Amino acid sequence: MSNPERDPAELICAAGVADGVEVMTPRDVPLGGPRAMTVRRTLPQRQRSLIGAWCFVDHYGPDDVGHTGEIEHRDSAGHHAMVRPGEVNLMTSGHGISHSEMSTPGTTTLHRPQLWVALPAAARDTAPAFAHHAPTPVTGGGWEARVFLGSLLGDTSPVETATPLLGAELVLAARTTLDLAVDPSYELGLLVDQGRVEVAGTAAAAHDLVYVPPGRTDVRLVAGDEPVRALLLGGPPFGESIVMWWNFVGRSHEEIVGFREEWQAQVTDAGLVDGRFGMPAGDANAPIPAPPMPHVRLKERR
Repeated sequence: MSNPERDPAELICAAGVADGVEVMTPRDVPLGGPRAMTVRRTLPQRQRSLIGAWCFVDHYGPDDVGHTGEIEHRDSAGHHAMVRPGEVNLMTSGHGISHSEMSTPGTTTLHRPQLWVALPAAARDTAPAFAHHAPTPVTGGGWEARVFLGSLLGDTSPVETATPLLGAELVLAARTTLDLAVDPSYELGLLVDQGRVEVAGTAAAAHDLVYVPPGRTDVRLVAGDEPVRALLLGGPPFGESIVMWWNFVGRSHEEIVGFREEWQAQVTDAGLVDGRFGMPAGDANAPIPAPPMPHVRLKERR
């Protein structure tokens, strides 16, 4: 997930207090190994680490090899599912899980976000779980929405989450205005996939992530001269500190070190599949070892 440099510049990522709307631009992050692709990362950033419990927002494509493309998911808890455009697959790692995602033979283009949610302390040691949901579109004058988590525009997702969350795909025709009634306790983030849009009066372009602080009961979206597609994410401020490194989310540097040691024991000891993380059944691909730990202490962020 993260940059595996051994000697990175030390940076404490702490969320600031925002009086108004913020526009965060993505940075390109190359992913090595068998994936060998570049993604646009908009969260975490220097000025903001979380939006609600959403702690990680990557976005990639269209890339020749969603949105578009089909990916096959397998995990060590025995779940096997397809990831298709307009649908959500929510994997909960809990105590520990491993998974694989491979594009299907008929897929030539990949275009999708990858989203992570931090589990609160009370739920982070639960058993791994998996939920799939194909939202029914909600439509209005010049707009369409698919609510995959939480409630919006009169629709509610059946997917249960450890903290209150909002997740919805929004599609607006050119020059459409959409007024959204929102929970004032939520902070919101709008990830713009395509087009230009005003969010509460602030202009944003494709690939931007627009942060809206708590306190609003409504948010107005105004599409520009081209159609807009975006993801609306949100939830109450998380209120807990986390440490993220590679594919691990913990609460301290020492915990991340321990997770890495357990994972390395599984991927380097032939036949060891019954550890904390397990291995996806039916996947013949070799697991990816973790990179070396950096030479600096990992910092908590909030």
